[in-house]
Amino acid sequence: MPPSQAPEKNTSARTKARTSWPRWLLKALFWIAGLATAGALALALTIAVALAMAYPNLPDVSDLADYRPKLPMRVYSAEGALLGEFGEERRNLTPIDEIPQVMKDAVLAIEDSRFFEHGGVDYKGLLRAALANLGKAKSQGASTITMQVARNVYLSSEKTFTRKIYEILLTFKLEHLLTKNQILEIYMNQIYLGNRAYGFAAAAETYFGKPLKSISVAEAAMLAGLPKAPSAYNPISNPKRARVRQLYIIERMEENGFITTAQAQEAKQENLKIRTNANSTRVHAEYVAEMARQLIFAQYGNEAYTRGLNVYTTLRASEQDVAYQSLRRGIMDYERRQHYRGPEQFIQLPTSAEDAEDAIDDALANHPDNGDLLAAVVLDANPRRIMAARADGEQIEITGDGLKPAQSGLSDKAPPNIKIRRGAIIRVAKTAKNTWEITQLPQVEGAFIALDPRDGAIHALVGGFDFDKNKFNHVTQAWRQPGSSFKPFIYSAALEKGFTPATVVNDAPLFFDAGTTGGQAWEPKNYDGKYDGPMTLRTGLAKSKNMISIRVLQAVGPKTAQEWVSRFGFDADKHPPYLTMALGAGSVTPMQMATAYSVFANGGYRVTPWLITRVTDHKGKALSEFTPPPLTEQPRAIDARNAFIMDSLLQEVTRAGTAARAQATLKRPDLYGKTGTTNDSVDAWFAGFQPTLTAVTWIGYDQPRNLGSRETGGGLSLPIWINFMEKALKGVPVAETAVPPGVVNVGGEWFYEEYARNAGVANLGLGDGGAATGGSAPGQVTTPAPEERNRILDLFRN
Repeated sequence: MPPSQAPEKNTSARTKARTSWPRWLLKALFWIAGLATAGALALALTIAVALAMAYPNLPDVSDLADYRPKLPMRVYSAEGALLGEFGEERRNLTPIDEIPQVMKDAVLAIEDSRFFEHGGVDYKGLLRAALANLGKAKSQGASTITMQVARNVYLSSEKTFTRKIYEILLTFKLEHLLTKNQILEIYMNQIYLGNRAYGFAAAAETYFGKPLKSISVAEAAMLAGLPKAPSAYNPISNPKRARVRQLYIIERMEENGFITTAQAQEAKQENLKIRTNANSTRVHAEYVAEMARQLIFAQYGNEAYTRGLNVYTTLRASEQDVAYQSLRRGIMDYERRQHYRGPEQFIQLPTSAEDAEDAIDDALANHPDNGDLLAAVVLDANPRRIMAARADGEQIEITGDGLKPAQSGLSDKAPPNIKIRRGAIIRVAKTAKNTWEITQLPQVEGAFIALDPRDGAIHALVGGFDFDKNKFNHVTQAWRQPGSSFKPFIYSAALEKGFTPATVVNDAPLFFDAGTTGGQAWEPKNYDGKYDGPMTLRTGLAKSKNMISIRVLQAVGPKTAQEWVSRFGFDADKHPPYLTMALGAGSVTPMQMATAYSVFANGGYRVTPWLITRVTDHKGKALSEFTPPPLTEQPRAIDARNAFIMDSLLQEVTRAGTAARAQATLKRPDLYGKTGTTNDSVDAWFAGFQPTLTAVTWIGYDQPRNLGSRETGGGLSLPIWINFMEKALKGVPVAETAVPPGVVNVGGEWFYEEYARNAGVANLGLGDGGAATGGSAPGQVTTPAPEERNRILDLFRN
């Protein structure tokens, strides 16, 4: 982006720079003569010789007429909220006329008050600095803004006489080629100001969390103190030194007439709010930002991190915030039911208060806060009270119910690695009552994905409990067994084979002996171990009866079902054609589940999830844009009437089945979904939708293991889904689905028109006494193949 007051023709400027160099070189010689008349002839002659020798090696500075610094890639939500930033340098390129006057005044007051008056070099200051360097004394500076630009853009930071000569020559070239405003613009965008912030616009966001145009005199003075030494005057890490320099700059601004005495006094008294924790205000979409980064890098390569690309996504910041908080809350609710695993580490705390503070600071530096799970060091502990200290010196008292999650660690009989004692590093969190409780970082993981089933736009995605802790994106990368949340796809296949919601199926035990399986005997169970006899297909899905699903799959045929589920986007090879498919023994990702359930939500179309809407350069010029095709132009996965009847069945699940809590809590009938809990409670799912929003939740351990004998999809994942939908659907009208052609209602039940008069499958498995035989048309019972014996132990329930 060219500076705001660039030369009218860059080509003529470059030519001028090449052909007119004697003019500015002559200017440099006149300056040397001035030094000589001041009694520094020897120094002047030395500098003159150095200038003549250095000139041929000077870089071409004409490219600064079209200033193009390294600009990071930024990822935004649909509303424009910043989700992530990628690149070595954090910078917001800002034209000089958009930089507020107060910021320019603060910089000029401390860095170069005569900037608009001199020709690039402050003669007296430079002479003083040169003499100091020749005498091997500490440099006294005197660099003007133009000299700093020359140094920062083209030279190293070493303090040598030779580098100073180059700096002077480059300064004259810059002053000859560029206007003062162009030079100031480059300086205010290029200078490093700590915390990866380059330029004052980026620094304003980094330290104050606000745009540069909104800063006050006091804030401008604080930022203006950073160029001299970004680490020494950093308001986050060195607030005292930063404050001293800020006050000095305010005085300089007053002395130079940039502000009045009253404004100076007001600025000195202003209480600045430093943004010490950027994570507290940002949208937590780290997994989404990383997905966008990978997509853009695949297209642009390393230029993605320097071109200043702006990447706009389909993500909705408000829904993303709710998804993030809902998943963390659900995981922490589960964590409170687990045994206490003990402190994260133990340290020796000195008896001296000052030494103890230093030890706490050092220890907690290796145990950063995790969102609202804060790290603290125990100062004193007994079964009734814990006193702990934070890195900022805050002392926390935990009593009463706040101690319950760690009672085993407070017992006198607690083993050494569990015992909470002085020097233990623990986690604490605020409760709803604004008190403190002890907690621990969870080991369990989770995933949440929400997308628009009408076009596939991703609205919210949380790939795990914490991106910094575990960068594995469980939404797209975790292949897990879906359990009973997979049953609706088997039922969908059955509808095409003559089944109806009114088909009666026997919920009776099934047994397959070793001779039948070719290996280990298989006796599948219902989740509760109970069998309720004949029931309709509708009731069987609502209650998630395993025997019903197995009998249905027997009749449909595993091979037919395998082909059918691939219509929804599932990989056929990950769902072998065995009866265990009826209980969700295959492998899916949460993203696949969201895509598949969207087929039911949108009337039968298979949409492709998408994330990036457009990419622009740093000027806002569109480089690429994407608009999905209309829903009716998407590939059709199933017939509209199949989707309609499946919606009716899934609505029953949220009304009176295993997910009845959904409609009872949200008080709206347009909710559809299915719970899923795998064998031994290894994976917990809820997949569901409202016609404008599909959402899927999964909970489980990365290394699959039991979540707990009483942990289910309805108890673990459904509450997360409900909490999200409660916020996301606020103000969304209740949807009414039109009845598609070919569907009729008879006696309060929906049927395909051709099956409305008992033409379909009326019953299944009645009278078979529970044996693995029988079953009515249209299919014979299919017993497990020998290859299935290793999968029998992985059967699923509910």
